[in-house]
Amino acid sequence: MGGQELHGCNLMKLPDGLATRILAGSPDAILICDRMGVVRYWNRGAERIFGFASVEIVGASMDLIIPERLRARHWAGWETAMRTGITTYDDGQLLAVPALHKDGRQISVEFSVQLLKDHNGQVESVVAVLRDVTERFKRDKASRAAATAK
Repeated sequence: MGGQELHGCNLMKLPDGLATRILAGSPDAILICDRMGVVRYWNRGAERIFGFASVEIVGASMDLIIPERLRARHWAGWETAMRTGITTYDDGQLLAVPALHKDGRQISVEFSVQLLKDHNGQVESVVAVLRDVTERFKRDKASRAAATAK
């Protein structure tokens, strides 16, 4: 079977529209933002996790899902990443942070991030894949509290 070489892997021809189908159908939240932090893509997983429909958030700032007390720190790191093209949270590292649901409650998410660069090496988009870990966070917190109480 004729395949393509990609990073040392022999790949067969992939089905048409596969990337779009993976993005749309992922149970994890996948969001893509431009350099300014404006949401440009929001999948069904993001709708389920955060409560915002795509039509409500595409074109809006990520501030809708960032707790107010964390926004200054978030945007400082964002600006550094946009300027340098480097983030400390790439290469598969997961970051665990609080986030906001549309109804105002705080949730816990883990996410990975990928900076997509143009032909000049400048960041043009940021892709984040997020998973709701709120229940695990609550269980771990309760376990730590019980262990401390002993």
